[in-house]
Amino acid sequence: MLEQYRQALLFMEMGHPGDAARLLAPIVTAEPGNAEARLRLALAYYASAQLNRAQAELRVLVERDPTDHYSHHLLGRTLERLNRPTEALPHLRLAAAMAQVPDYSSAVDRVAATLSRGRGRR
Repeated sequence: MLEQYRQALLFMEMGHPGDAARLLAPIVTAEPGNAEARLRLALAYYASAQLNRAQAELRVLVERDPTDHYSHHLLGRTLERLNRPTEALPHLRLAAAMAQVPDYSSAVDRVAATLSRGRGRR
């Protein structure tokens, strides 16, 4: 499995997230508690526009570790891409409150502006 994991990371570096996801999914199935592999799988799904799958993996991560600001941020970004800004904003705000990362603040501002324009769903 270590070799599959390394190959998946290489696929991500080469810009082939779908191939990475195919290698990472069985690893996460075999090791469901492996947060690092699950995050890499979520990133691969996100990068390959498999947003519902990314969302599912990220929800597991934030449920298991509510202090994981990056998973909250990525879940918020995923929900934003799914045109669900009302659901995205709490995760984005939480991530921004936990860590002073410029991208986090930008995402909060962008989604809040979308909602204030009334284009948000749910």
